[in-house]
Formats: sequence, structure tokens, C-alpha cells
Amino acid sequence: MPRTPYVAANWKMHKTVAETEAFLGELLPKLPANGVDVVVCPPYPSLARAVELCGERVAVAAQNMHEADSGAFTGEVSAPMLRELGVRAVVLGHSERRQHFGESDEALARKLPAALEAGLQPILCIGENEAQRDGGETEEVLTRQLDADLAELSDAHLEQLVIAYEPIWAIGTGRNATPEQAQEAIALIRQTVAFRNAEAEDAVRILYGGSVKPGNAAELIDQPDVDGALVGGASLDPGDFLPIVEAAARA
Repeated sequence: MPRTPYVAANWKMHKTVAETEAFLGELLPKLPANGVDVVVCPPYPSLARAVELCGERVAVAAQNMHEADSGAFTGEVSAPMLRELGVRAVVLGHSERRQHFGESDEALARKLPAALEAGLQPILCIGENEAQRDGGETEEVLTRQLDADLAELSDAHLEQLVIAYEPIWAIGTGRNATPEQAQEAIALIRQTVAFRNAEAEDAVRILYGGSVKPGNAAELIDQPDVDGALVGGASLDPGDFLPIVEAAARA
């Protein structure tokens, strides 16, 4: 079966509830009727309102979660709490979480099965930094991250994942990977998944994330192994995000 393209808007620490309402009020009526799965990832205070507005047409994802269902973890949010709101997915392992907040592969290995058990679709982010890319370590870094992050996930559950390849050197820098670089890295990720589960190789959707814009989205998503995009800065304006969604729907 062909993989349905998937485009996620990671708003990071942007947009109040009022701004979320304004964004969705402009975006939702203009979305393609079919051909692409669209996800928005607002900050925690806007999740409930986003779920109300998006209904079934657009999935709402959180930007992080704790692996425990409850406990003495001040400032954290659990998967069951998110599901109660109607949240359907969660971004895990974003490079900013790894870099600024000490997110470890060991923690991610616990979070992935916890998310799936609660009914959340994990969007797992992996990627290399500039020094690793320039040092020819991309394959080693991606393989190591995948092996560690998927360590506690059963092979049968792999196809339920969405994986986002986000070269750290291309996030917010204006220096995006070429379509060929994106395809090469994502093909490697797909092959690594296949070592665990051959059926998951064709089922798992793998996104590119890193300075995706209306001007480069189509050539990136048109690559044979690229199934969509995790969009940062360009997802903050409906006028920028919509052309990316439309490019994915045409892919």
C-alpha cells in the first residue's frame, strides 16, 4: 500500500490560545480534502483548544511527554493526560529537547512504548549535528540513535511510528539538506528499520525536517523515501505552511 504523506507543524514555544485559534481558523478551510495527513503541534496550553477546532481532519500532537503515567515529576505531562485531551500524537527526541533539556536515548527508549500503549503515535526525531555531518559520521549517528531509541519497542510496533530525520545543522539555519542528502539519510533509516521488521520497512513513514519552506518542500517530498515533512519556522504562518501541505498532497 502507498504511504500517505504526513506533514507536521511544530510550533515550538510559539502561539497563545488566541493565536492558535486564528491560525487554525485560516488554515483549516483551505486544506486539501485528502491525500495528506496533517498534524499540528502546539504548546501545552493550546492543545485542548486545538483538538476542539481540528476535529478529525487534523491530528493534534504534543511536543513532549514523560514516560511514566503519573508521579512526582514536577513540570511534566504524561501520555494518559494527553490522550484525555484528545491529542493523537507526540513529538519525541527533537534535537532541541536533546540539546537544551538533556533528553537521552535511554529516556526515549522508555517513552516510545509508553506513548503507543496510551494510544499516541510517536513522531521520533533523529539527526546529526554539523560536526558529525562534516566528519562523515551521519550513518553512524543515525544508526546508533535508532538502535538505542527503539531498544524497548517490539518489532511488531515499528510500523506504527513516524520518524523524522532532522539534520541539526539545517534547523533554523537556512542551510537545508539537498533532496539527495535527505533521500540518502532517510533511505538509511528505512533500511535500519527493515533489519528489525521487513514489513515495517514499507509501512513506516519517514519525514524530513530542517528549514523546510514552500520553495523547497516539493523537491524534498518528491524523493522516493521521503514521506513528508516536520516543519518548524515555516509552520507559524498559514500562508507558508499551506503550500507545503499542498506539495505533500501532490506527491
